[in-house]
Amino acid sequence: MRKRAAALCGAAVVVAASFTAVPAGASTPQAAATAQAAKLSWKKCATTDYPTLQCASLKVPLDHANPHGKQITLALSRVPHTSTTYQGPLLVNPGGPGGSGLTLAGFVASSLPKAVAAQYDVIGFDPRGVGKSLPALNCKPGHFDPVRPDSLPTTPAIEKANIQRAKSFARACGTKYASVLPYINTVQAVRDMDSIRAALGAKRINYFGYSYGTYLGAVYAKLYPERVRRLVLDSIVDPTGVWYEDNLAQDYAFNDRHRALMAWIAKYDATYKLGTDPEKIEAKWYAMRAALAKKPAGGKVGASELEDTFIPGGYYNGYWPYLAEAFSAYVNDKNADPLVEAYENFAAVDAAGDNGYSIYTSVQCRDASWPRDWNQWRKDNWAVYEKAPFMTWNNAWYNAPCAFWPTDSLKPVNVANGKLPPVLLFQATDDAATPYQGGATVHRLLARSSLVVEQDGGNHGITLSGNACLDKYLAAYLTDGTVPRGHGEADAVCAALPDPKPLTAKAASTSSRSSTLHGMLGFRG
Repeated sequence: MRKRAAALCGAAVVVAASFTAVPAGASTPQAAATAQAAKLSWKKCATTDYPTLQCASLKVPLDHANPHGKQITLALSRVPHTSTTYQGPLLVNPGGPGGSGLTLAGFVASSLPKAVAAQYDVIGFDPRGVGKSLPALNCKPGHFDPVRPDSLPTTPAIEKANIQRAKSFARACGTKYASVLPYINTVQAVRDMDSIRAALGAKRINYFGYSYGTYLGAVYAKLYPERVRRLVLDSIVDPTGVWYEDNLAQDYAFNDRHRALMAWIAKYDATYKLGTDPEKIEAKWYAMRAALAKKPAGGKVGASELEDTFIPGGYYNGYWPYLAEAFSAYVNDKNADPLVEAYENFAAVDAAGDNGYSIYTSVQCRDASWPRDWNQWRKDNWAVYEKAPFMTWNNAWYNAPCAFWPTDSLKPVNVANGKLPPVLLFQATDDAATPYQGGATVHRLLARSSLVVEQDGGNHGITLSGNACLDKYLAAYLTDGTVPRGHGEADAVCAALPDPKPLTAKAASTSSRSSTLHGMLGFRG
């Protein structure tokens, strides 16, 4: 599954019989291997927003099965505890695969209640291959430069062009990183997390992950259950569908969120002048798409880039007013400038985005098997497109390098776990990036978990985003391990925050903490 860089970094995602407890070679490492971790040397790396942030680096094996072989470097960050009551390290991860977690430590530490944050060393990290970790993968810079072929393969020529792009990217990764790609996967990243634990001198860790970070957390808990103290998972990947099936499920959910945007626009016809019938407004959107396929706006926004621009609205409804204004300006005023601006703000991919996408594909293509016969992709995606046209083919091409990936695939980890302390899960009912079923599934698989549901919420990454009801449960758990225990599937239910209103001049210049978080989350699924 995917999330785009710049606005929402760029990822994700049932056949239980195909799963094993852990992939080949994924047994718990020998104690001697993890005991060798060096002490960390923390240095100031403060930012304006996070003045107490510190940074360090850690050498880890490229292949944890060969601890004395080639080493790579992980970039770490920390906001140190300030309270005399110390509860240990709290590792945080924003998702991806491919999301940088260095500033997330500052965000989490500053967003939690001060008394809670003060009790933890909040630890961020760039997973292997990401951001400031070395080597940082960048398979093919400019892969998403506009204007790309139309995502909708209505002719053999368009389909061929998109297939060639996918093959070219996979080939570039294999050529440039042949010795590294076999070790860019979730299990190796989880082993890195345990190396971080050892370097911190902690017997157990606390962990807080969003999006793909929930899968990292669940796999860590499976491999190292005795090393988990507290575990918070927000916007949860369905681990039984990684990654091909999860991406198809995501297409339906994003289509629903796109229609929710159309319904929201219909409520504000006085502002956007696109009509009061959501279906007719949706028809105007697809007409805009068809026009851009023929004549890209500003030489940058063709049909595929239009989809890229509106996909972030499926992650976070705070973007809806900006998207609606761009849509309205193009349709009603023949003014493409706001659309180009929205693309540049929400969807354009820079070097960090190229790096994120390189890790995204490297992890997902290696983690689990994908169809290697393009006919299967064609059949499955056309079938989904018939019911959910908004993102299906865009998402298919985003993931298509996995059909041609130069490494073989591992078997996913079965994360079912009865050995953990109480675990806290958060899930919105209408989340598109990680549909609700993922939260319900993990709730069943983790024996002592509690599920907090945001009813009618459609955003992705829901804690520390302004919902006091959700944050109350998070703060209680991090304070003393308290979890809600209810009846039925959900242990607690919180109402969603209201949808946004159209922009005012003041609101347009104001960035919220919520949009800051959604800019960090890194999972297209």
